[in-house]
Amino acid sequence: MLTTVPLMIVPFIVYNIFALGWFGGTSADADVWQNVVISVNMISGVEWRMTLGDLMITLGLFLLFFEIMKSTRIGASSIIDHLLSTFVFIAYLVEFLLVGAAAHAVFFILMVITFVDVIAGFTVSIRSATQDVSVGGGY
Repeated sequence: MLTTVPLMIVPFIVYNIFALGWFGGTSADADVWQNVVISVNMISGVEWRMTLGDLMITLGLFLLFFEIMKSTRIGASSIIDHLLSTFVFIAYLVEFLLVGAAAHAVFFILMVITFVDVIAGFTVSIRSATQDVSVGGGY
């Protein structure tokens, strides 16, 4: 049953923890997504920096891979998984429209990743289901 939990809820929860200031005591006015997490001096002499927002988007893309892998399963649990993924997307959309801290490019990109998860899940399931059905059986 734990495998039916949509993984895209993880970035949703983490975003809310950081954006609403529940972690680290940041104020709501500060753009926590611009905080540099990793800084590496490249061979070219340029400093490459990854911000917290970049890390969140990377996490979302990484989890999207596993969500698409989960959508290839066949059975009743896949239907529940698609429904829960749809509810997670609706939660993203409602928060984006109604909560000021969610009106950020990082949250919008995570919402788009979740939308791709929903569409890809249904598309993969429909494509695999149509391959299981043979039409016009010529004996």
